Amino acid sequence: MNAIIKRSALAIAVAGACLSAGLSQASSHREAPFITEMPKVDGTDFYMFRSYEANRADYVTLIANYLPLQDAYGGPNYFDLDDDAIYEIHIDNSGNAQEDLTFRFQFSTTLNDIQLDVGPVGDTKKVSVPLKNIGDATDVANVQVSQEYTVSVIRGDRRTGTVEAVTNVSTGTGSFEKPLDNIGEKSFANYETYANEHIFPIAIPGCGTNGQVFVGQRKEAFAVNLGEIFDLVNTNPLGARTAEGAGDLADKNVTSFALEVPTECLTGTAVTGKGDPVIGAWTTASVRQARVINPEPTAGGKGATVEGGAWTQVSRLGMPLVNEVVIGLKDKDLFNTSEPMNDTQFATYVTNPTLPELLEILFKGTAVAPNNFPRTDLVSVFLTGVKDVNMPVGVQGSEMLRLNPAIAVTPAATQNDLGVLVGDNAGFPNGRRPVDDVVDSALRVVMGALTTDAPNKDAAFTDGVQLDASELQVVFPYLATPLAGSTNL
Repeated sequence: MNAIIKRSALAIAVAGACLSAGLSQASSHREAPFITEMPKVDGTDFYMFRSYEANRADYVTLIANYLPLQDAYGGPNYFDLDDDAIYEIHIDNSGNAQEDLTFRFQFSTTLNDIQLDVGPVGDTKKVSVPLKNIGDATDVANVQVSQEYTVSVIRGDRRTGTVEAVTNVSTGTGSFEKPLDNIGEKSFANYETYANEHIFPIAIPGCGTNGQVFVGQRKEAFAVNLGEIFDLVNTNPLGARTAEGAGDLADKNVTSFALEVPTECLTGTAVTGKGDPVIGAWTTASVRQARVINPEPTAGGKGATVEGGAWTQVSRLGMPLVNEVVIGLKDKDLFNTSEPMNDTQFATYVTNPTLPELLEILFKGTAVAPNNFPRTDLVSVFLTGVKDVNMPVGVQGSEMLRLNPAIAVTPAATQNDLGVLVGDNAGFPNGRRPVDDVVDSALRVVMGALTTDAPNKDAAFTDGVQLDASELQVVFPYLATPLAGSTNL
């Protein structure tokens, strides 16, 4: 059946209009209609910051999260990534809204068919088991399904640039193991130790110093009252902030792609010689343009679909919350397929934002929308970077996360989760650290915190929740060990 499908020009032509709906696992953001059908490639949060682990200040850490709202008990398949997709982190170090470097991740899944002898003595049959593991999951002999990945660095255009393999310093190969998700404490006696064994030193072509990589499940760190925000901000916008984990996401996990790269290998100072330290970055995920469902999949699920055609971008994320509460509903799918260099088509959503107007309608007498149109204060935060903080020289306006790694690190113990708004210039919107409360910061900025005369410029808008910073790690990969699917009795 596979051969017939692969040879069918008609099937491939039709498939461009009928991408698979993917898994039924929900996405925490669900920021655009189409991506709800493809949760494995749904990018949800992106962090970029100067590393604050001891003796690592000359590195930048990038963390791209995908496949969110993971219930720890979500077996038997848990949350593997898509073999038929590419996951990418793009770096613009020249301010022209185009990628100069891209780190590309691709996955492959291995099925180790574990069978048990079942039946009466002398007449047993070999029968495949339904579970992912049949014992201690740190022993590969007990594991049925595992994933590996490769990392490539692309210089220039993501599709036509020069591609080179990032290598595993430990093995000298281009292959990296992804740890299994945290199935539970009977499968893993010490998951944190197991996961840490999957932090690998990497050699990046063109970079004289090694970096690090980790791809695997982490505890969700995005602090937000998700239900309340999307129920017409069903909370007190000027109420108290409470450190109670990640709000509605406090009991969820997520899959993180974490890279730590020497700063000199990312910035325009070293790469282009222009002397500008600011870098911009965003994440994407792409799938093949054609996807055909196979009614007779082969063993191991490898033949469930047949993929073909060009890589087509279906997810994009730079600054937090943009596609959720800035881009109009009719353009959300378009934004997910777009590139920063074409962002003029979305400029009105920033210069004339609807969120402040909605807040004014919802909270009459409490929230008063600024009227300083066009909103140049929002342009500086979302499209250019803030002057004298993280604005590149000669920047072309475009939506991405921007970081000036020349700004000194704030140690973990003294980081302020409101970042630049309260004088901690090592935090959001100068990049984004795991501790940064981007919801509260964004609410205050859209209501005029960076203006001189907005009625609510000093109001402490909040969704009512903030992350307990003690949950985070102060070493790479920074996000906490994921919640276990079950605990030992």
